[in-house]
Order: sequence, then C-alpha cells, then structure tokens
Amino acid sequence: MTPKVVIFDWDGTVVDSVEHIASSLHGAATELGFPAREMEAYRDIIGLGIIEALQKLYPGLDRDDINAIREGYARYFFSQQTTPQNIFPGIETLLTDLGVAAEGLAVATGKSRRGMNRALESTGLGPRFAITRCADETRSKPDPTMLREIIAHFGIAAEDAVMIGDTVYDMEMAQRIGMPAIGVEWGVHQRDRLAAFSPAAIVSDVDGLRQALKLT
Repeated sequence: MTPKVVIFDWDGTVVDSVEHIASSLHGAATELGFPAREMEAYRDIIGLGIIEALQKLYPGLDRDDINAIREGYARYFFSQQTTPQNIFPGIETLLTDLGVAAEGLAVATGKSRRGMNRALESTGLGPRFAITRCADETRSKPDPTMLREIIAHFGIAAEDAVMIGDTVYDMEMAQRIGMPAIGVEWGVHQRDRLAAFSPAAIVSDVDGLRQALKLT
C-alpha cells in the first residue's frame, strides 16, 4: 500500500538543479576571495541549509562572511529561474498519481523559504503539495524537526510517511525519526552512501520509485 504521506526532497530529487547550485556556490565564494573547492565538494553539501553548507565548505566563517556569500549565492542562483523543464522526467506524472493514492504530499528541503516559494511557482508544482518545510524556518537536515512538523500537520505517525531524497542528509533525517526512506540515485549521493542509513529502498529511476511506492 502507498504510504499515507509522501515527503520529497526538492533539489536533486524533484528538479535537476544540482549543477546550478554548485556553480552558484562556487561563483559566490570565489568572487569574495575564498578558495575554490572541487565541484564535488559543492555538490556534496546540497541538501543542507545554506549556513550549515557554508560552514562545512569553509570552516571558521564568521557571520559577516556567511552573509556575504549568501547574498552572492542568491544573486547567482536567482539569475536562472527553475522551470517545468527542470523537473526530472516522470516526476510530474508520479505526483499526479500520488495525489490520488496518498493522503498528502509534502516537501522537506534545505532551500530557503524565498527560494522554495519561487521554485514552487515557476515549476507550477505548488498546488501538488499540502505543506513544505524549509531549512531557514525550522532546522537544517539531518535534524528531523521538519519531518516532525510535516507529520504533525497531517496528524500521522512517522511510520505512516516516507521520505524520498537523493542525499545522506535525507536518509539520516528519516532514520532519526523512525520514518521509512527511499533513496534516489539521480541526484547528489551514490548508492553506497545512501545505503549506509538502511533506507527501505534505493532506486535508479522513476519507474523504480513507482514500484517502491506500490504504484505499479
């Protein structure tokens, strides 16, 4: 049976935005004189809130430095709008089917509320989700606070929902609250890293995700 509530990560799970995020972080940091990191390092922190991500990339940053990079990142990132063309193939149909099979859909993301609202509007996916939670209005992954807030909204237990994401931060967040998780391989982290948190399934394509959600 399909879980009562299906919770999605956003970047790297619903939309193909990983490279744009990584290049935006690179541009924002290096233009301020911070050393360039390997692009894989920028990709690796996608899913965390921006403050936690920057602290991991550049340990020891003070508040002024963090704010300066955040401002630059927003400028780079918002120079390119997320559109329906950025949605991974098959995801829209999946959301349509889940809208019938599940009691509700939600998003738990490391994005800011400003960024999430813009993405929901520009992709046209906003009406699909009953609730979305962002890192800057709760706590960053892998802290499970945003998952607790989502299941409280629906009035269900953690085991009646599922978290779908492409990073270890998604998998750990779900594990910490006792929620089943499904890892997807088309985003940031590879199977071996996702598997370390014992998700219910790891899938390589949307057809596999449909099967894991018992839609086929």
